[in-house]
Amino acid sequence: MSRPTGEQFEIASGTGEDRARAVVTEVGASLRAFEVGGVPYVETFGEDDTPPLGAGAVLVPWPNRVGGATWSHAGVRQQLEVTEPVRGNAIHGLVRRESWTVAERDDAALTLAVEVGEEQGWPFPFRTTITYALDGATPGLTVTHTVHNAGNEEMPLGVGTHPYPRPGDLDVDDCVLTLAAGTVLPVDPETMVPTGKPLSVEGTDLDLRGGRPVRGLALDTAFGDCRPGDDGLVRHSLTRDGSGVEVWAEASFGWVQVFTPDEFPGKGARAVAIEPMTCPPDALNSGTDLITVAPGDMWIGRWGIRPLDR
Repeated sequence: MSRPTGEQFEIASGTGEDRARAVVTEVGASLRAFEVGGVPYVETFGEDDTPPLGAGAVLVPWPNRVGGATWSHAGVRQQLEVTEPVRGNAIHGLVRRESWTVAERDDAALTLAVEVGEEQGWPFPFRTTITYALDGATPGLTVTHTVHNAGNEEMPLGVGTHPYPRPGDLDVDDCVLTLAAGTVLPVDPETMVPTGKPLSVEGTDLDLRGGRPVRGLALDTAFGDCRPGDDGLVRHSLTRDGSGVEVWAEASFGWVQVFTPDEFPGKGARAVAIEPMTCPPDALNSGTDLITVAPGDMWIGRWGIRPLDR
């Protein structure tokens, strides 16, 4: 009987306490595990399980939701497959259930690729790759996305990812969540589709730039205006007394969705998804922060996960 996520690809780097290891799935190219020195830094799931709650998913060519699974291109209404039936939306792109092929592989790095043709509601053929690369010296995981427009017209694009970073052996509820985000996007609580423009978090309970305890937080929320630091990288973290985990991203990932389920399946405890995104929910309709890729051109973006204060 085949696994729902197909073959499992393992990469490793470093030695001893700095030995980093990751496991990536064939179906969906999902990040199933990342650990350093045997300590987990993402929530994981079994190799015979379907990824729970979107764990580790690659979100291309749009992250989050397309309201009503419809949008317009060049004046033509596009009807996507409804992949979130309870809300009537199309969610998280077109590649989560595809089988990816190995393009390159060595001990510490893996590149997977998939080609998508014209589909219902998506008239743009494209090829996308994802590279997971470990650095045993840092240690950490760097993830690189490419999207190549294989069609004959400009392609709108959004890219996202769905990790549940884990602060090592610390209890998530005992940690502080810090986001480099200056706005929050109001949404309809029934459909989770935006209802207005981003609002400043200044002076609100959703201002997490200085950090806020996870205990008591209940979020399924899109944050924007994610500001990079002096090094050009956007940084979000889960920490306690300086220890924990960081999710970093290039400045093109100006949005982040944060989800705090009460129980992560198989863990029996809380978890936090920190999902870097290049655009907000329903960007195919709003146009907000959509990337445009010319015919034959390619977009590249990077993000990563690293332990803190090991």
